[in-house]
Amino acid sequence: MNSKNKNLAANGGKRKFVVIGIIAAVLIAGFFLVKSTGGGDSEASAGGDLKIPKSEVTEIAKFYPYKVGKTNMEVIAVKAQDGSIRTALNTCQVCFDSGKGYYEQQGDELVCQNCRNRFKIDQVEKVKGGCNPVPVLKENKTDDGTNIVISRDFLNQNKELFSNWGKK
Repeated sequence: MNSKNKNLAANGGKRKFVVIGIIAAVLIAGFFLVKSTGGGDSEASAGGDLKIPKSEVTEIAKFYPYKVGKTNMEVIAVKAQDGSIRTALNTCQVCFDSGKGYYEQQGDELVCQNCRNRFKIDQVEKVKGGCNPVPVLKENKTDDGTNIVISRDFLNQNKELFSNWGKK
C-alpha cells in the first residue's frame, strides 16, 4: 500500500469513529430530551395509573404523556381561576381522528391545532361534547392529597381517541 492509500485508510477509520460518536451523542441527547419534555415528574409505571403531582400544576397547562401499548396519549392538567385542578385528555372530541386534534395553550385558552377552536382554561373538565378537550371527570380520577391519580382503566378505555394522534 502506498502512503496515499495508507492515509486514506487511516482517515476512513477516523471518520467511522467520528460518525459513530455523533450518532451516539444524538441518541443520548434524544433520550434526555424526551425525558425532559414529559411535562413534569408524573409517575406512570408501565401500564399503571397516571400520577400528577398537584404541587406542579399551575395556570400554565402541563401535558403529561402516557402510553398504552403502542399508543401515545397525553393528559392536560391546569389550575383554573377558582384554584381547582382541571384535567382532560389532550385530544379534541371532534377533531381527534385528524391526527392534529390536540391543544396548545395561548394565554388563558387552549387552541385546537386542527380546527383552531379556542377553549377557555376555566371550561376544562366542565364542558363535555363539541370541539373541546375530552374531560377527565371525578369518577375517573382520585386526589390522594399529593397527586391527582388518573386510572389506568380510564386511559386504556380512551386510547382509540389517540390512534391517529400526531403531536410531535
